[in-house]
Amino acid sequence: MEGEPESNMERNYPIFTVSERAENSIRVGHPWVYDSEILSGEGENGCLATVENRRGKWLGTAFYNGHSKIRLRLLSRNANDDFSESFFERRLRYAVDYRRTVMGPDFRCCRLIFGEADSFPGLTVDRFENILVAQTLSLGMEKLKPMLFRLLVKILRESGETIDAVYERNDVRIRELEGMEQNKGFLALDGLRTDLSGVTEICENGIRYEVDYVNGQKTGFFLDQKYNRQAAARLAPGRRVLDCFTHTGAFALNAAKAGAAHVCAVDVSAAALETAQKNAALNGLTDSISFREANVFDFLTEMADHRDRSFDYIILDPPAFTKSHGSVHGAERGYREINRRAMQLLPRGGYLATCSCSHFMTEELFCKMLHHAAADADRSLRQIEARQQSPDHPILWNVPETNYLKFYLFQVV
Repeated sequence: MEGEPESNMERNYPIFTVSERAENSIRVGHPWVYDSEILSGEGENGCLATVENRRGKWLGTAFYNGHSKIRLRLLSRNANDDFSESFFERRLRYAVDYRRTVMGPDFRCCRLIFGEADSFPGLTVDRFENILVAQTLSLGMEKLKPMLFRLLVKILRESGETIDAVYERNDVRIRELEGMEQNKGFLALDGLRTDLSGVTEICENGIRYEVDYVNGQKTGFFLDQKYNRQAAARLAPGRRVLDCFTHTGAFALNAAKAGAAHVCAVDVSAAALETAQKNAALNGLTDSISFREANVFDFLTEMADHRDRSFDYIILDPPAFTKSHGSVHGAERGYREINRRAMQLLPRGGYLATCSCSHFMTEELFCKMLHHAAADADRSLRQIEARQQSPDHPILWNVPETNYLKFYLFQVV
């Protein structure tokens, strides 16, 4: 019959009928069905559900959550999947093997699970040496996490990796929108520690960092810029570098280690700068970097007002200025302002690294913004490189939300 999957497997999941728009989206591989796209169906929040079109044709199996704007998150379009423990173990092995292949020696510090890109909707797991830091943003994954983390630790240990603890960073408001409470803390599983300090040390690109995975932003460190920091550092030798939105100092440290004449690292957060200073000391780079607590917009304006031309290389790594389609216009103004200011402050022939980490600020919009900023600054941009996130944050071409980081290196002429 048309409405049955091509499998003899018996399924007792609640059935949800979705609109033609949702059906078309699923068929091209997008895993989300929104509340407005569901025509009928009832189920327990967090349960597995069968997804069908209006003619009763099976489209896939998904997690259902009536609290969420994203009502259904597709888990599989394979009618033979049984969603047993062995099914999830295979998926975890695929994700781990992929990172081992694409990250090579950087496998000890990388993103192991990247949500929908690894077919684990709403789940993020970062590895910082012996510590796994997780964030669970969907109810379906929340219900499975004791099993998933047990299996993930087993898989890593079987291959000789040491894992001491799993720490959960579920202290984000989006969980409340999914009907879940915010929380954070060590996960109590057999063989894992729950008594650690919450601070660990990692090495990336030959630079040591102190990572506060309990109180730092997101999971404690931004792994997605790993290779962009290397690319930016190649331009730094002998240059006077201004690193804006430095956070815990990653771009500044890479530039200083590469041989910059001097680096000034600016951030509005005193706590982030304190960690950045510790990281500079950890790497013997204290004399090469100065730190300034300031709002970057105000700092660049002040430099322009004083006609300060101290720097010939500026790095702009701002936080996401937009987290929704509705705020993109305002975000564009913010990106345009800081890029215009940076281009004006650079001498002709100076260098600019600039990026955006919001998928709502698409590559097309970001490039258009850069054109306008350059025109406003009366400068031309000579592109050196265009880059994206590191491959442990894989991009699925049929899921635009996984393509979020834009990174450009220019000479400003």
